[in-house]
Amino acid sequence: MKYIIIALALCLSACATSVPVTMNFPQVPEELKASCPDLKTIPEGTTKLSEVVTVVTENYGQYQECKIKIDAWTQWYNSQKKIFESIK
Repeated sequence: MKYIIIALALCLSACATSVPVTMNFPQVPEELKASCPDLKTIPEGTTKLSEVVTVVTENYGQYQECKIKIDAWTQWYNSQKKIFESIK
């Protein structure tokens, strides 16, 4: 019985040794580094102001949508990275 207790104490003490485990915060996947799509261009020879306004409006909406997505994701990633690094 005495030997079992000693063996158990040795096993538990071996598990209790501190082995440094370093974890790195994950890098940004390449899919998420993609830039916003190209904006539309006004066809050459366009004489209608309505076509110009349509293209400009679509470009503005597309830009704003992409900017919101990228800014929100970047803010989330940076805040998660700060939290991760503060725990170390």
